[in-house]
Amino acid sequence: MVQDLPKDCEAPSLLSNLREFGTPLEFLKFPFMTPSLATAPRGDGRKIVLLPGFTAPELSMQPLALYLRYLGYDASTWGMGINGGEVDPLTGEFGRNIVDMATRRNEPVTLIGWSLGGVIARETARLFSESVREVITMGTPIIGGPKYTAVGKLYAMREGLDLDEFELEVHARNSIGLSQPLTVIYSKSDGIVGWQAARDVYNKQARNVVVRSTHFALGASPTVWKIVARTLAGKAPI
Repeated sequence: MVQDLPKDCEAPSLLSNLREFGTPLEFLKFPFMTPSLATAPRGDGRKIVLLPGFTAPELSMQPLALYLRYLGYDASTWGMGINGGEVDPLTGEFGRNIVDMATRRNEPVTLIGWSLGGVIARETARLFSESVREVITMGTPIIGGPKYTAVGKLYAMREGLDLDEFELEVHARNSIGLSQPLTVIYSKSDGIVGWQAARDVYNKQARNVVVRSTHFALGASPTVWKIVARTLAGKAPI
């Protein structure tokens, strides 16, 4: 049964957009958090695949992948280059890759997606559920698709979308629900994705975790890394 469409979402304000210029300041937290990152729970060798955001290269996910490898996980980026934003065809190709990967390893794969990468991760979990163990998203526009993002209108023009109609399509997909554990990291300081739209209100098992970060710093935030490490170890995110 499809639940009511959430009504409390809005795109980030101009002030929120401007906060993204403060992204470099987020990295100043690393020296203070290095000890806790270094002593985070060790990994169990499971396969983790990291997906970049819209128009972002795989390189954007390498720092987190390296940290997870340091902890003892088999972490890698998604292997498909820049995320061009075509969700359905990318999900199909990526999903087939994940099925092959899970079959070879004889175990499902954990997915971590930043922004639009999280949309593809969630769709992969929905369509290829037996091959996906867990999903973690960071600043992902879950509600409304691109409608409540700073680039929504440009994306709609590029793709020929009616944002209101597409919002209903995204809502119907979300209402189907997911079976995997879900950790949803969002920030009220996000200047690209409206924070209300970056929460999961569809799945009872979803843990919504709020942090203080710009959108462009989420994937390289020491606070987020700590949450990811604790989540993967089966501990409370914070």
